[in-house]
Amino acid sequence: MDRRVVVTGIGVVAPGGVGVKRFWDLITSGTTATRRISLFDPVGFRSQIAAEVDFDPLAEGLDQQQARRMDRAAQFATVSALEAVADAELDLRSLPPHRLGVVVGSAVGATMSLDREYAVVSNGGTSWEVDHTYAVPHLYDYFVPSSFAAEVAWAVGAEGPATVVSTGCTSGLDAVGHAVELIREGSADVMIAGASDAPISPITLACFDAIKATSPRNDDPEHASRPFDRTRNGFVLGEGSAVFVLEELGAALRRGARVYAEISGFASRSNAYHMTGLRRTAGRWPRPSAAPWMRPGFRPPRSTTSTPTGPAPSRTTGMRPRRSSRCSVTPPTGHRSVRSNR
Repeated sequence: MDRRVVVTGIGVVAPGGVGVKRFWDLITSGTTATRRISLFDPVGFRSQIAAEVDFDPLAEGLDQQQARRMDRAAQFATVSALEAVADAELDLRSLPPHRLGVVVGSAVGATMSLDREYAVVSNGGTSWEVDHTYAVPHLYDYFVPSSFAAEVAWAVGAEGPATVVSTGCTSGLDAVGHAVELIREGSADVMIAGASDAPISPITLACFDAIKATSPRNDDPEHASRPFDRTRNGFVLGEGSAVFVLEELGAALRRGARVYAEISGFASRSNAYHMTGLRRTAGRWPRPSAAPWMRPGFRPPRSTTSTPTGPAPSRTTGMRPRRSSRCSVTPPTGHRSVRSNR
């Protein structure tokens, strides 16, 4: 079975605003949402800046119990999914629940909640023997990233495949690709697919400080993320979520859905060498030409990690820079698993 898959709904929670319109206004205005971290005191860290979301779960439609139960990233994912469903004008009651699925990508899972709860059960890190009686009842949900997909599935009534994909910075792209495959092969008719991350916590900053991947331009947060600049010295951490409603083309047209785009191909490769670098003996990453439905002329996305060793577009794809358009949402909204550079 080889069914065509289209995007019919979009939902976004991003630095600078909640919702697709506010996100679009930000990235087209030439402004940035990066600033000094306000979620906790970043004094002592090498990089003290990030792209934070001004987010109130209750104002965005979650109830008191959802706000209490969910990690911040799960809240982002649920709010984005509900916006995407509304945008698609999808009547969930008309769908067989087992034909509706969810795939959520996340690079770091419930980092913020785990960091916070460990501080509590260890009494601020002073006790080697943690006291579980001080933990919240939802600690296990923070521990298993699959809770993200479960929360979204509960919110939309999906009883089909519910999966979390974690492949670092490309988690969102891989989640959408996996969802496309499920529709193509006939395992689902509609998929809610995207990614969510809320990594701005002390342990995350410590991790990136250790490998010097984030920018130390703390005195100029608005210009710290510069992925195509010779003076780039690291990315800026960000948080947020983006979710699509994916449907089989024929079904979408029959119900009169607005079609944003068709996903015509997906492939995933690894260079089996380094997190961001390339082998000196290899001029470029191999093209992902093994995808069974990859069409002639398909141009893969370029990588813009903002790290000093991050590969330039011409090296990653073999294309000449003058023939390749360069655009990135990383500077205004930060680096996370949700972003896609084109």
